[in-house]
Amino acid sequence: MGKEVKSKSATVQQKIFVLDTSVILYDHNAFENFQEHDVTIPIQVLEELDNMKTGNDTRNFEARGFIRLMDNYSQNHVLTEWLPLKRKNIGRFKVIVDKRLPDSDAETIFGNDKIDHRILNAALALQQDNPEKKVVLVSKDICLRLKAKALNLHAEDYETGKVKNLEELYTGFGDVAKVTEKLLNQLNKQVLPIEEFKIPPPTGNLFIKLHSKNGVVPAFYNLQTTQVEKIAEQTAFNIYPKSIEQTFALHALLNPAVKLITIQGNAGTGKTLLALASALEQRKNYRQIFVTRPTIPLGNKDIGFLPGDAKSKIDPYMSPIWDNLKFLKDQFAGDEKMQHKIDELLATDKISITPLAFIRGRTLSKIFFIVDEAQNLTPHEVKTIISRAGEHSKVIFAGDIYQIDTPYLDAESNGLSYLIDKARHHPLYAHITLQKGERSELANLANELL
Repeated sequence: MGKEVKSKSATVQQKIFVLDTSVILYDHNAFENFQEHDVTIPIQVLEELDNMKTGNDTRNFEARGFIRLMDNYSQNHVLTEWLPLKRKNIGRFKVIVDKRLPDSDAETIFGNDKIDHRILNAALALQQDNPEKKVVLVSKDICLRLKAKALNLHAEDYETGKVKNLEELYTGFGDVAKVTEKLLNQLNKQVLPIEEFKIPPPTGNLFIKLHSKNGVVPAFYNLQTTQVEKIAEQTAFNIYPKSIEQTFALHALLNPAVKLITIQGNAGTGKTLLALASALEQRKNYRQIFVTRPTIPLGNKDIGFLPGDAKSKIDPYMSPIWDNLKFLKDQFAGDEKMQHKIDELLATDKISITPLAFIRGRTLSKIFFIVDEAQNLTPHEVKTIISRAGEHSKVIFAGDIYQIDTPYLDAESNGLSYLIDKARHHPLYAHITLQKGERSELANLANELL
């Protein structure tokens, strides 16, 4: 006899997912992403969100967004009863309270000084009350997940928005081997269709290393024209590319047809310097140059604890940008007129170095916008920034996805990785991975050996 065919409902165990605060602050719509399964939040999460509802940081907007959604869902119902979620094929939702279990009380085991331990107790109580279902704690906090597993409670990271395979993350360029001199001579005179290079047509803009017996020639496949063009070496504000990857990056940065760019690479590969040099080179084409980076709190103190005005508060966070600007200014050591021009651009706010929180709600028209250390942004923050771009603007995200300074983000879930993975097929987008450090041999030693 043949095998019995079981229905999907019979083979998939019904689950209850318990979301902690870190998940809500990462994505306030998270509870809608668990298909037919039920979703709950411990009541302590509401208390933590209440403490975070004021402010201009992204986490404050996420907190307010979730609170409004919960108010909309509950209407005249109580939140401690199961409420059906309004979208089709989605399960139910409710708020759960904690209770102490004699044999596995998280507060007894780990201490009663953290709300996290009460969240664990709420999930454990739910597990005890629903033995027929699999209860899973979902958290961006690695330590909380480990504590849950130590108490025999299933725990997972929030997977929505994560890049599934970092090894296959788009690099922005490819290689074509054994290109004939005849074909390269043709490319010197005109653009050529991609079929001439005997490779499958790329699905997005792509930089190409053409390998011949005389060396490597940089080229660019333009998705809009479906043609390959040779890349001539360019300079930006007296900055010359030191590698073929930097040549690719400058080509994208100086190309008016490319509106969105990501640059991924280790420290010292020239990401910020190339972006800033390109912005200054094209300063006449844009109304303003915005340069920013996430303000990661130091010593658990937010930006408001620092003394002085807004500029004084953000300067410690923006010092790497000032260092790059000073380096560019030093390229014109014998040209007082150009040095004065750079000072004038800063004085008149043509170059604006500002924290990200200041751009929410604004429409950035005709702006060259550079976001440094973009790996410390969430996917939602990246979306918010791009959605601010008005007509004739260009947005650059630069960072190293393996150097995360923000809690609850990693190489797979940060906004830079997410953007590289999602935007790769769009004709307005280009990406380049910088591989060789150009800061110094000593810096390369640190990256390679330590």
